[in-house]
Amino acid sequence: MLERLIYGGQSLSENNTHWLPIFITWLNLLGGFFIMIGLMTRFMALIQIPILIGAIIFINGQKGGFAPESELGLAILTLLLVVFFLIEGSGPLSLDAYFQSNRNRGSQGRNLP
Repeated sequence: MLERLIYGGQSLSENNTHWLPIFITWLNLLGGFFIMIGLMTRFMALIQIPILIGAIIFINGQKGGFAPESELGLAILTLLLVVFFLIEGSGPLSLDAYFQSNRNRGSQGRNLP
């Protein structure tokens, strides 16, 4: 009974694509967070590009590109920013830069007991 409530009357074995929106949502959230803190920036930006292109084509294409309630401009701006991060990479205040500078230290760091 709970399966019918969650999956809209279909059982779990009949619905084979229920995982795709959940996977895309989590990938988008984690990718945005990783880009924000500067961890694996180029890789996460590369993952975000197909998601954003899909949002521009499928979501905004259904609403009409320049309708007043359309978010086409925001989606294109986000895509351009992700392409910028793909090209530029992470900056000096990122976890990538922090880990890179500490990797070069090697064993010259603190001596912990």
